[in-house]
Amino acid sequence: MADEAMLDVGLHERRRARRMRDPQYRAAYERAAREVAQTDAVIRELDALRVDLGMSKAELARRVNRNASSVRRLFTASQVRPELPLVVALADALGAEVRVVRRPA
Repeated sequence: MADEAMLDVGLHERRRARRMRDPQYRAAYERAAREVAQTDAVIRELDALRVDLGMSKAELARRVNRNASSVRRLFTASQVRPELPLVVALADALGAEVRVVRRPA
């Protein structure tokens, strides 16, 4: 790829830095980052539990009555936003449960 066709990451970083000076933008950005991080952590934990149980993604999909490709994509996509009922169904099929825990102050 030619240098002139490459993405100018510096431009993106400068724009983000400028926007981050806005308190409302910063708060929304940080909230979204926490949501993504927590979602990723839950998905990683469910996948680790699945592996520990020796269960294939296809078997897990069958247990929650979902398409195997959608469950596979859930565990392999870089950013996913699964619905809570699906997360709960996956946890249940793995013999686990979903809980909400307060963050330390």
